[in-house]
Amino acid sequence: MSEDAVRAAFPELTAIEDDDLRAGVVDAWTTALAENGVDDLAAVPWFPPAQRDLELDDESLVDHVRDVTACAVALAETLTERRDVALSLDTVVAGALVHDVSKLAEFDGMTETAVGDLLGHPHYGVHVVARADLPVELAHVVLSHTGRTTVEPATLEAEVVRRADEVAAAAIRSRATDDLRSV
Repeated sequence: MSEDAVRAAFPELTAIEDDDLRAGVVDAWTTALAENGVDDLAAVPWFPPAQRDLELDDESLVDHVRDVTACAVALAETLTERRDVALSLDTVVAGALVHDVSKLAEFDGMTETAVGDLLGHPHYGVHVVARADLPVELAHVVLSHTGRTTVEPATLEAEVVRRADEVAAAAIRSRATDDLRSV
């Protein structure tokens, strides 16, 4: 897929003020797409195991990443407005946009790959972020956004993305249940 296709999939890229950071996020996605033979980003599922269990075959990774980005931006803007916090909105947006880039290697369609089985989520994403020469703060966002690692968020930006991801995933799961405790 081309850089233009990644930019079209993620219009939130325009919110990143730093040109190099924005280009790095695009590079991370185009690299992961090429390395994993993905030619249609819109067809990549959100999270196959949960989708199978909950019978939610229509959820896409692009929609989830965009939801996480919107939630993270809203949370970051609220905190910036209401609290005297040092927070980089560029890091929040870029981190939200790359937080799940590893799913391109973890799954081939709805089938788990060796990367997903042996490395798990989100270790490949850290590799992709490093290859794109993105700042270590973004690798930290990727690594700490999930409870599937023992790395806890050390920055407010990482915590914001983690919480946004949790809420966006809960919104997807809520389509299958009235009680989120059950899934």
